[in-house]
Amino acid sequence: MPGRKASETTRRDQIIRAAYAVAATHGLNGLTVRLVAGKARLSTGLVLFHFRSRDQLIVALLDWLLATTTVLHIGPEIQQIPAPLRRLLALLRQEMDRLSREPLRLRLFFEFWVVGGRHKAIGTKMGGELSRYREAFRSMAGEVLEAEPTRFPHVTPDGLAAVAVSFIKGCAVQAMIDPDHFDIEEYLLAAEGLLGQLAPPVPPIRT
Repeated sequence: MPGRKASETTRRDQIIRAAYAVAATHGLNGLTVRLVAGKARLSTGLVLFHFRSRDQLIVALLDWLLATTTVLHIGPEIQQIPAPLRRLLALLRQEMDRLSREPLRLRLFFEFWVVGGRHKAIGTKMGGELSRYREAFRSMAGEVLEAEPTRFPHVTPDGLAAVAVSFIKGCAVQAMIDPDHFDIEEYLLAAEGLLGQLAPPVPPIRT
């Protein structure tokens, strides 16, 4: 019996993942419908049936990349940390570790950022998503400032959130520059050492 046809959602996902593989190898400039079709083992006509043009495929790839890269997940293990600053440090470690382990994804992310300077739709999506990622840190930054009013004088939640995101993106850039020699654990230990100087000392346990 002939196999069942894949659903439209499944087929689109197959094409986008193939587009990611092509872009990760050849860059956005080297992404063509023909190469994507070959990677997905589909005809170019079927790719164009789901994505009417190369430009539409690239924008769909960006949507997929943003949804799987810049969405911030704060799990219960972080939410349960009582001290706000320690909670923020734990979130920084999570995000630096997560993003720096995928240098090809980050390289493509920054390539989209460059393209966004001359492509209005891409630039708008990139700017909006980066703002949302920073905004996701804002409430936690506000809790830190409320708990430590004298430790961060003249700092706003927006300012602290921006610094937190800068640490994360900086780590990702270092991993992207030299993925073969970048030591994520060493970077995390160094970052925590620097950031830990801002954290309140842990009081000794009384026996």
